[in-house]
Amino acid sequence: MPRLFEAPAFAELPALPGLSLAEGQWGVVTEVAPFKGELEGISSALQEAFGLDYPAPGESQTGDKARLLWVGPGRALLIGAEPPEWLGGRAALTGQTGAQAVLLVDGPAVEAVLARLVPVDLSAEVFPEGRTARTLIGHMTASVTRLGPATFELVVMRSMSGSLLHDLTRTARQVAARP
Repeated sequence: MPRLFEAPAFAELPALPGLSLAEGQWGVVTEVAPFKGELEGISSALQEAFGLDYPAPGESQTGDKARLLWVGPGRALLIGAEPPEWLGGRAALTGQTGAQAVLLVDGPAVEAVLARLVPVDLSAEVFPEGRTARTLIGHMTASVTRLGPATFELVVMRSMSGSLLHDLTRTARQVAARP
C-alpha cells in the first residue's frame, strides 16, 4: 500500500507543564471487523499467528509481532503487522495506515489534564494498564489507551491532530495555573 503521508501528524510538539508528548509510530494498521459467526475462529487464528486474542470491548492486546486494539462494537485495529491472507475471507478488512494521529502523553499532570477533556474515569483503579476506550477528547472522537502508570496513547483521525494539540496545550496550562 502506498504511503499517503510522508510528514508526521504532529509537526511540532510543545513543551507543556506536567506533560511529556511524543508522536506514536504504528506502522501498518488494518481495521478488522469479523463477519457474522467468525469471531471465535478469527480469535483462535490470531492467537496462532500473533499470540493475541481478538480483543473484548475495552481491551487492547500487545504481542511481540503485533497489537490489537478494540475500537468499537465488532471492530478492532491490527497494528504493526500485515493481516494474514486467510483473514480476508472471515472479516471485513480496511487499510488504516496513515489515517490516525497517535500521541503518547505522560507525566505527573496527565490524569488531571485528561480528566478535563475525556468524559471517562481514567484513574488507574478504574482504567488499568491495557484498558482502552472509544470516547471523546474535547469534541473529537478518539481512542484512549492506558499504556503505563502515567502514560496514555491518544488516537484521533489525522485531520484532528492540530485540534488535539490545541486542546491539550490549553488544558495543561489551565491545570498548571491552579495552585
